[in-house]
Amino acid sequence: MLLYALTIFLSSFLLFQVQPILANVILPWFGGSAAVWNTCMLFFQAALLAGYTYAHLLFERVPARLAARIHTGLLAVSLLALPILPGAAWKPAGGENPALQILGLLAATIGLPYFLLATTGPLLQAWYARQHAGATPYRLFALSNAASLLALLSYPVLVEPRLDVQTQAWVWSGAFALFALLCGRVAWTGGGDAPRNEDTEPAPKAPAWSLRLLWIGLAAVPAILLLTVTTHLTQDVAAIPFLWIVPLVLYLLTFILCFETSRLYWRWFYCALAAAALGAVAWFAVDGHSDLSLPKSIAGYAAAMFVCSMVCHGELASLKPHPRYLTSFYVAVSVGGALGGLVVGLVAPNYFDAYYEFPLGWVLTGLLGLAAILYRYWEFFASRRGLAAAIVLVALAGGYAGWWVHIERGKISGYRHVQRNFYGMLRIQDEGDFADQTRVRQLLNGVINHGQQFLHPARRKEATTYYCAESGAGQAILTRTEGVAQRVGVIGLGAGTLMSYGRAGDEYHLYEINPAVIRFAEGEFSFLSQSPARKQIHLGDARLTLERQRPMGFDVLLVDAFSGDSVPVHLLTAEAFGLYFRHLKPDGVLAVHISNRYLNLEPVVAANAGRMGLTALEFSDDRPDGDETCFGTTWVLLLTGPGFSAHASLGPKGKPMTERPGFRPWTDAFSNMWSILKK
Repeated sequence: MLLYALTIFLSSFLLFQVQPILANVILPWFGGSAAVWNTCMLFFQAALLAGYTYAHLLFERVPARLAARIHTGLLAVSLLALPILPGAAWKPAGGENPALQILGLLAATIGLPYFLLATTGPLLQAWYARQHAGATPYRLFALSNAASLLALLSYPVLVEPRLDVQTQAWVWSGAFALFALLCGRVAWTGGGDAPRNEDTEPAPKAPAWSLRLLWIGLAAVPAILLLTVTTHLTQDVAAIPFLWIVPLVLYLLTFILCFETSRLYWRWFYCALAAAALGAVAWFAVDGHSDLSLPKSIAGYAAAMFVCSMVCHGELASLKPHPRYLTSFYVAVSVGGALGGLVVGLVAPNYFDAYYEFPLGWVLTGLLGLAAILYRYWEFFASRRGLAAAIVLVALAGGYAGWWVHIERGKISGYRHVQRNFYGMLRIQDEGDFADQTRVRQLLNGVINHGQQFLHPARRKEATTYYCAESGAGQAILTRTEGVAQRVGVIGLGAGTLMSYGRAGDEYHLYEINPAVIRFAEGEFSFLSQSPARKQIHLGDARLTLERQRPMGFDVLLVDAFSGDSVPVHLLTAEAFGLYFRHLKPDGVLAVHISNRYLNLEPVVAANAGRMGLTALEFSDDRPDGDETCFGTTWVLLLTGPGFSAHASLGPKGKPMTERPGFRPWTDAFSNMWSILKK
C-alpha cells in the first residue's frame, strides 16, 4: 500500500506542479494573455483524457504481464524527453494561430511524461483493487488530489519566489526520473500479477449509458467554471500563477472532500448554497462589480465556484461505480474535463462574439445539478407530486438560462463591431452628439477604453484619452527639437492615437500582437491614415520582435500594452527594460504607461530605474471623470544621464520617483503581483 500511495502521490504532485512551470515559461512568448493559461489547461485535460483512456484499455484489454512490460517501456522512453524546457524554435514569429502553436509546443515538450503521469492514478488504483479484494481504491484518488493541491499551493509560495524557471524545470525533471523508477517497480511487482479472488466475487452490473453521460456532464461543468472564473479574474488584472492557482486549488479541494468520504458532502446544504451563488453571480453580471476591490471580487467568484463544484463533484462521487468499472469511470470524468477545456480554450475564442462561456458555466451548473437530483430521486419525481415539482424546477432553470442569455446579448447590442479572438474581445462604439462636435468612436477591450477619436472633421486629429499633450506620452514626444525628424516606437497600437503627433519626416514603428486591433485601427479610425509620418506596423509580441531586430535608434519608445486592464508582466521586467534601452538612442526617452485599477506599478518601474541608474519621472494627469477628451492617467518617463540633460525641460514637469525600500526588482524569473495589489 505504501509503494502504491507514494507513487500516486508523487505522480499527482508532478502532474500539477508542471502546469504553472510551463505556463510561466511560455506566457511571455504569447503576449502575456490570459488565454495562454486556458489553452495550457486544454492540453493538460486532453492529455489526462488520453492517459485515463490508455489506463482503461491497458487494464481491461491487455494481459497483466504484457501490460506491465508496455508501461515500463513507455516510462523508459519518456526519460528521453527530459529536461522539459521548450526550445527557442517554438517562439512565435507573429501571425500564427497561438492556440495551435501552444498545443504543439506542449505536446513536443511534455507530452509523453505528462501522459504517463496522467495514467498513474487510475491504473495503479485498478491494479491495487485487483490485488486486494474488498479494498477501497477511491481513497487513493483523494490522496492524488491532495498531492495536486499541495503542488499548487507550494508553487507560488515556495517554488516561484526561490527558483528561476530553468531551475524549476530541471528539478521537476529529476523528480520525474524518480517517479519513473517507482512506477516501474509497481508495474513489475504488482501490475503484472494475476488477479486474486476475482473469480469468487459476483460480477457487478455495468453502469448504464445514461449514468455515464451524467458522469461526463458533472465533470464538464466544474471544468468550465474553473476556466471561465480564471479568465474573469485574470483578463482585467494580469495572467499570473497566483490568479491561476486560486480557482484550481478550490476545484481540487472539492474533489478531495467529495471522494475522501461521503460524510463531507451535505447534499441539500450545498444545493441551497449553490442556488444562492447562482443568483449572486447573475446579479453581479447585471449590476456590475466595478466598485468591488480585487480581493472581494476574487473571494466572491471563488466561493461561488467552490459551492457549485461541490454540488457537481459531490453528486459525481455519490454515483461512482463498483471498482470493477473504476477505469471507465475515470475515462468519463476526464472526457468531461476535456470537453470543458475544449469549450473554453478553443470553441469560445473562435466562435463566440462575447464571453458566453461565463454564463454558460453557471447555467449548466443549475441544469446538471437538477439532472443529478432527478436521477437520484427518480421514483419520487415519477409521481404526480414529484412531476409537478420537476416541471417547476426545470422552468426555473430554463428561465434563469434564457434571462442570462438575454442579458449577455444586450451587453453587445448597439456596437458597430464586436470581435473576439485568442487575445480578448474588442468592440467599436460611437457615443455623443455630432452636432456639438462631441461624438466619438471608441475601441473597447473588455471593459477598458483603448482609444477614441472625435468623428467631427474639425476634431479628428486631436490626441485623446491617455495621450493628450499634458500626459506623460504627450510630454515625451513633444520634447522633440523643432525641425528635426523623430523616430518613435510604440508598443501597443490601440486606436493608433499616438500617430496624431507624427510630422512629415518622422518615422513610427508600431508593435501589436492582436491582428484584430490592427484591422480596427486601420478601418475604423483615421489616426494612422491621416498622419504625415512614415509608419510600419509589426505584428507579434513586441518583446520577441524587438529581440530579433537590430537596434532601432528610437528617440522615444512608449510602452502602452494592455489586454483589457491586464498588464503583460514580461514587458515590465529588468530584462525587458534592458532591451528597450538597447533600441533607444543614448539621449532617448522611455515612456511606460502604468495606469491601472488594481495594481500599483510604480514600485516595479522605480526598481528597474534604480537598478539601471536611470532618472524616473512620474506624470500623473488627474482629470475629472466627465472630461470628454482626456482621461486621468499615469505615465513614467525614464532617461539616462545624457537623456536627462537633453530633455531638462521634463524635470520640473514630472515627479521624481524613488525606490520602495525592500522591493525586489522583477525579472523574467521572478515577479510578485501580490505585493503591488491596491487595497
